[in-house]
Amino acid sequence: MTTPLQLTAADGFSFPAYVARPQGAAHGAIVVLQEIFGVNAHIRAVVNSYAAQGYVAIAPATFHRVQADVDLGYTPDDIAAGVALKAAVEALPAPGVLQDIAASVAYAAQFGAVGVVGYCWGGLLTWRAACMLDGIAAAVPYYGGGMTTAAEAARQPRCPVLAHFGDQDHAIALDSVLAFQKAQTAVQVQIYPAQHGFNCDHRGAYNPAAAQLARERTLSFFAQHLR
Repeated sequence: MTTPLQLTAADGFSFPAYVARPQGAAHGAIVVLQEIFGVNAHIRAVVNSYAAQGYVAIAPATFHRVQADVDLGYTPDDIAAGVALKAAVEALPAPGVLQDIAASVAYAAQFGAVGVVGYCWGGLLTWRAACMLDGIAAAVPYYGGGMTTAAEAARQPRCPVLAHFGDQDHAIALDSVLAFQKAQTAVQVQIYPAQHGFNCDHRGAYNPAAAQLARERTLSFFAQHLR
C-alpha cells in the first residue's frame, strides 16, 4: 500500500514523502534517499520494492526546500536541472536537508529499527546521515557522489555502513574509492564492474548483474542490522 505523507522538520519546514507499507506486519523501516532526479518513477519503484520485502519504506522529497514536485527523467536537460537543484540544496545553511532526513528517520522509527539507503546524491546524503544523525541502525550508500572526497572520508559513521561503487564510474574515480576504503576500514566497501547509476533500470548505465548482487547484499545487510 502506498500513501502520500507530509512531514515536518525540526525548523518547522514541511515537506512531502512517498511511503509504501508491506502487506503484513513490518519488520523495520527504510528511508530511501533520491538521486538528483527527484522522487521519480524509479525511486518510487525502489520504495515499493523494499515494502515488498517487509519494510515500511519512505522517500522524502529532499529537493523540496528549493523546488516542489521534482520528478525528472534522464535526458541531458534533466541531468542539468538535477545538478542545479542539488547545488541549490547543498548551498543551504547547515544543517539544511539533513533536518528533513532526520524527520524521516524519526517517523520511520515507529515501525522498528531504521535503515537508510541512497543513490548518487542520495548516497552522499546517506553517508552524511550515517555520520551525523542518531537513530539509524544501518546505512547503504550506492555510488555516493562526493563521499570519497577527503572531507567526507574523514567523517566517522555512527552505524554499520555498506557502500556500493562501480569501477567504471565517470563521476567517482576508482582511486578515490580505494582511498576511502583504506580510510574507512569499518565500512564494507563493495566494488562492481559497472558504471555510475548501475542500479537504475531507467538508465543506459543499468547493469542487471551488478544491481542484483548489490541488492542481495543490501537486503542481507539490512536483515542483519534491522532487528
